[in-house]
Amino acid sequence: FLAVFSLISIRCSPPPPTPPPSVSDAYKSKLISQEEARVLFDEYSRTNNMILTQARNGNPDSRWYWFSLEEMESYIQYVKANAEKQNLKDVGIRIYLGKYPENHPKDRMAKPEFGGYQTVFLMPTAKRSQDSLNNQQRRGGVTDENEDIENIQPMNMTNLSPPPNSMTNSMN
Repeated sequence: FLAVFSLISIRCSPPPPTPPPSVSDAYKSKLISQEEARVLFDEYSRTNNMILTQARNGNPDSRWYWFSLEEMESYIQYVKANAEKQNLKDVGIRIYLGKYPENHPKDRMAKPEFGGYQTVFLMPTAKRSQDSLNNQQRRGGVTDENEDIENIQPMNMTNLSPPPNSMTNSMN
């Protein structure tokens, strides 16, 4: 009787929890210190942002862009799932700079007051086929081994730092 009861209790026990999927630690070699981040921020402020401010008649442009972790994780899953359906390899995300036109539709920005400001958008990429890379090189074009995946939608609608926050001493 005890053996039968033990067998029944083993079969009725819930399965052990599934371990979370492993995540690569490749990002670790690309981490920088807060001090290095500050150098990059200050150099941009001193050079590129000054030029933009001059071109905008003294009005500074946006300085940072923000996506929630949930948005980023969800977008990455969206890109992975669509790339997998297409058997694409070495999938990544390229970050492009852009600018909202002054008359950009208010419902296509995170906030209506972002018209006229610089923004970023995320574009899925995949490794170019060797044929595509050879064709680009023959035409004297870009030899980047990654190309935009045009049938997977880019992502924007980020929060950004419009002035006056853009010229603060902190990276906030």
